[in-house]
Amino acid sequence: MQVAIYYNNRDVRSEEMPVPEIGPGQLLVKVKASGICGSDVMEWYRIKKAPLVLGHEIAGEVVEVAEGLKRFKTGDRVFVSHHVPCNRCRYCLNGNHTVCQTLHTTNFYPGGFAEYVRVPSMNVNYGTFLLPKEVSFEEGTFIEPLACVIRGQRLAHLEAGQHILILGGGISGLLHLLLARAQGAGRIIVTDINEYRLKAAKEFGADEVIHAKEDIPARVRKSNDDRGVDLAIVCTSALTAFIQALYSIDRGGTVLCFAPTEPGVTLPLPVNDFWRNSIKIMHSYGNSPLDATVAIELIRRSIIPVRKMITHRMSLTEAGAGFRLVAEARDSLKVIIEPHKSK
Repeated sequence: MQVAIYYNNRDVRSEEMPVPEIGPGQLLVKVKASGICGSDVMEWYRIKKAPLVLGHEIAGEVVEVAEGLKRFKTGDRVFVSHHVPCNRCRYCLNGNHTVCQTLHTTNFYPGGFAEYVRVPSMNVNYGTFLLPKEVSFEEGTFIEPLACVIRGQRLAHLEAGQHILILGGGISGLLHLLLARAQGAGRIIVTDINEYRLKAAKEFGADEVIHAKEDIPARVRKSNDDRGVDLAIVCTSALTAFIQALYSIDRGGTVLCFAPTEPGVTLPLPVNDFWRNSIKIMHSYGNSPLDATVAIELIRRSIIPVRKMITHRMSLTEAGAGFRLVAEARDSLKVIIEPHKSK
């Protein structure tokens, strides 16, 4: 089968490897669509594991089922989670599924940028979901990123009427925008350094967009009755965005660090101000099976119109160009790889 192997952001090669064989409790899934995630081009993280087949936002069709496995059959349309928690450890039982050790060791093989993937029994049991007939394969690639956004806003206790600042207008930022709007958020401001993304954020319902090089805290207060926002969501790894978030938050507000910085970066936190003003800073990584279930329903009901975010549909042989589009973060939003598409 054909796969796209990642060496670095500028070197993604189309190569051949055997179709995986499945064992007890496993599935073989034909990948119909696979999204390129911003984390796929986080080179400082990916390159140390290269070469490898990336891709974790997939939807496809079951083509082989292990003997005795009853939950799925050949021909089923599915979304498959790449990481799944055990649902039994102390972390899972306390609702902290994404720090479960099992979650960090489970994955399908070889990766979503391949014509076929083998789904381990753990992922079959806890991370494989039937796609509703209303959800296309390409829409199914948004289930994982939307589930991550759902978890972030759930943990941050986003409420109707809150004023929101989203720093970074890529796919994560836009999904946060759409979900916050669907939950009845008040005024929503989106920042970015890219005019294309600012224009997209405005089209997707942002009340205001601001170029990230401006004085964000000052602009926020000017347009928000001289106060900060209730929730600031950082969706970019730029340290400046984290600092802007810290100084744009209102008393009693929350800063949600949805993206990481590069390793070794220290955030200068105004502890005294945060203590005095009851400001909370928190993080969110990944999602739980519950969040994936909610994401599927939001897409099925077109509450989150993910299809409108797709700007590029490419074949496996074009994956290198797709990676460059995402890494450059210019005139693109969601890039979808269709492994069985002819160039």
